[in-house]
Amino acid sequence: MYRKYIKRFIDFILALIGLIVLSPLFLILMIAIKLDSKGPVFFKQKRVGINKTHFEILKFRTMRIDTPKDTPTHLLENPEKWITKVGKFLRKTSLDELPQIINILKGDMSIIGPRPALWNQYDLIAERDKYGANDVYPGLTGWAQINGRDELPIQIKAKFDGEYVQKMSFLFDTKIFFKTIFSVLRSEGVVEGGTGKLKVDNEKINIAE
Repeated sequence: MYRKYIKRFIDFILALIGLIVLSPLFLILMIAIKLDSKGPVFFKQKRVGINKTHFEILKFRTMRIDTPKDTPTHLLENPEKWITKVGKFLRKTSLDELPQIINILKGDMSIIGPRPALWNQYDLIAERDKYGANDVYPGLTGWAQINGRDELPIQIKAKFDGEYVQKMSFLFDTKIFFKTIFSVLRSEGVVEGGTGKLKVDNEKINIAE
């Protein structure tokens, strides 16, 4: 009941409220992006949704328009050179993710869930298949994000996503939501151009191999 109906209802209501309340901030950020560099305000990219369907995720643009397309940041050579001045701030504070509120309203995403993989991140998609993490809606934030984010190796990230699928509930989502706020305020786990830098004890992740 929660996964199929209640979760979607909560997502829609909170996303609608969030879009209304944050609209002044949206406007300020849009102006800052336009003044900082050439190109559109929003960035669209093909991502993996529920049951490995594809959708276009929305973000505030944080990189130059000549950045190599569909390449994860950690695979770019010297990623810092592609990130704009405003973009660096947006990524550090996670404000670049705010337009995904629109994705949530459209039904592409949930507030809480595994972060949507790029369509060509085959290694992450394959790892998530082991734990059923591709069979739920991707989220604006998730269990892996508050347990390491960019610093997590792909295998460990997928295990955290699988643990989320097993424990998904209103209380667990609420826990992740509030922990995300504290994590963002402390800029935890943000490593530009890096992934897999954090060692995690596998015994702390309760997923059957």
